[in-house]
Amino acid sequence: MGPMSVLARTCATADGLALEAELRPADGGRSDDRAGRATAAVLLCHPHPQYGGTMRAGIIGSLFEALPHAGATVLRFNFRGVEGSEGTHDHGNAELLDVLAALDTLVDEVDPALPVVVAGWSFGGDMALATYDDRVAAWLAFAPPLRLADHQAVARDDRPKLLVLGQHDEFRDPADIVAETEHWQNTEVDVISGASHFFVGRYDRVVELALDFVAHVTAG
Repeated sequence: MGPMSVLARTCATADGLALEAELRPADGGRSDDRAGRATAAVLLCHPHPQYGGTMRAGIIGSLFEALPHAGATVLRFNFRGVEGSEGTHDHGNAELLDVLAALDTLVDEVDPALPVVVAGWSFGGDMALATYDDRVAAWLAFAPPLRLADHQAVARDDRPKLLVLGQHDEFRDPADIVAETEHWQNTEVDVISGASHFFVGRYDRVVELALDFVAHVTAG
């Protein structure tokens, strides 16, 4: 199997739905080798399902391509009601079960010693930052609006968090996010100059920040 093989997976939610997902092992890893050569595992949560968000959208696709080259085994999935995933959109409520189902699937695929980073963009960023679970080593969110879920448990937790914002975000002023997260524990905020909520033309910087953060978590 080639190093960039994409493996179909199904995530089973606690409320009985089957979600479609794709796994990309770290370079050199094999689907039958739980350890492989991975140094981390990353779960990717996509943007808002009602505005065209899927597991292949924008920077989620770019991260799914880039992270395995840096030693991370990556899982992306479609939230309920998106493409081949069962169920219907639940406005960020039952979607938290979707993240946990995907986390279950990813953890089953990798060495239990690997640090797991839960990452997401926009709606997916809010879902990631609301996923409080002992198996998570760190959280990474791109342009999270911080309006779609309760993030207080993660905010108070000392595990590392990175929020990557666009200077010209159309949906929430990055200054508001900076102010809201000022008292979050172990949280860094990086504002990409000139970037919008969609990071058009700045995917390179988004990927660079993600790779650096995952490397930092792995080393830490």
